[in-house]
Amino acid sequence: MSIWESLFGAFELPFMARALGVMLVLAVVAGVVGVLVNLRSLEFISDGLTHAVFPGLAIGLAVAGTQGLLPGAAVAALAGAVILTWLARAGVTSDASIAIVLTATFSVGVIVVSRSDDYAGQLEALLFGRVLTIPPAEVVPLVVVSLVALAAVVLTLKQQLFRAFDARGSRAAGDRAFVLDLVLNCAVALVVVAAASTVGTLLVLALLIVPGAVSRLVTDRLWMLFPVAAVFAALAAWLGLAVGYGASVGGGVDLPAGATIVAVFVLGYALVLLGAWAAGRVTVGKAR
Repeated sequence: MSIWESLFGAFELPFMARALGVMLVLAVVAGVVGVLVNLRSLEFISDGLTHAVFPGLAIGLAVAGTQGLLPGAAVAALAGAVILTWLARAGVTSDASIAIVLTATFSVGVIVVSRSDDYAGQLEALLFGRVLTIPPAEVVPLVVVSLVALAAVVLTLKQQLFRAFDARGSRAAGDRAFVLDLVLNCAVALVVVAAASTVGTLLVLALLIVPGAVSRLVTDRLWMLFPVAAVFAALAAWLGLAVGYGASVGGGVDLPAGATIVAVFVLGYALVLLGAWAAGRVTVGKAR
């Protein structure tokens, strides 16, 4: 199989075109939201929300099959976002609150899945995703969830950036910290919802964290962080799908699509980091 066929011809197949469409929307939205996650140093909270989604996915699958994944995940993720935001405002340390939510919710999810006849198969699907087998009926809901997350961030972007760089100044200007934190956490939760049903709960964090980290290495201009992250995420998603297809069909190597996409994200970050180091933008123990 030629490189051209892997990069472009593969997406003439309906299931590959569907996977590409969903992943492009998801990657762009995750890239934009991920910039704020990076600026606010909320990577650990994002990790907690990925685990908070798991019981919702498990319960939704048990109750309504694959059609219950998205609504189940949405309810669990938004509940997790509210709980984490409230715990932070109540004075519970961030790491402690995240650890509580993470362990409690993940254990509930495993208990629910363990009651299934196909325990191993369902657990694998929830953890590692099903990007190549997304039903056509789920495409629009996944896109809508992603766009709602993007809208929440765009509508509060100036206030979010103000809070990221000067929390005291933001409060003095009249911005409500609790509301801004809740909006951002809910946006992260919605991205996690869409990504968890495609690349899986164990891999979703890369979509949220890597593009923002890449943009910080590429540019120092604040407003350029968002398009850089979005473009990187879209290219990595496309290449990840193409590489997985080319290896599976042309090379006879069965690569999981979700894991392959994440591997391309991480490889892309490593290459950008190497380039930034060679250009003098990054030194050992310090980033400029």
